[in-house]
Amino acid sequence: MKQTQIKLKMKDRSALLDFCTKGVRNVRLVNRAKIILALDTSTKKEKESHEDIAKRIGVSRQTVNNTQNDFLRAANISLFLQRKKRETPPVLPKVTGELEARIIALACGKVPEGYARWTLRLLADKCVELHYIKTISHMTIKRVLKKTNLSLI
Repeated sequence: MKQTQIKLKMKDRSALLDFCTKGVRNVRLVNRAKIILALDTSTKKEKESHEDIAKRIGVSRQTVNNTQNDFLRAANISLFLQRKKRETPPVLPKVTGELEARIIALACGKVPEGYARWTLRLLADKCVELHYIKTISHMTIKRVLKKTNLSLI
């Protein structure tokens, strides 16, 4: 039969209390620790419902259920109170410092014939035409120019 009750040892209970009250921690992890403390039946207190725990801590009832299941599956408390490892690496930014410099130089340079001034779309098209980058949005150009306080007006 699958274990559903949580009975903490005094050492584990004090570790969870310290985790909740000391130091600067991720709120999600602190809430997980509070949920486990509320679900603990080792202190012989009256069992609290998942709905009551959820209301008191400010999470959903499903979060209480998921946290209980995660705790029962975890090897120890320290592994339970860690953030999940990222499955995919973070996406690298398209615009690097070198590309920013080229965009700024282009925007500060001479306007092509037939145009009164640079537009964001014109700059984006020119960057692709000059093979600075394969594709780039005009909004990305806007963010680069805004970051450097350049104006096309």
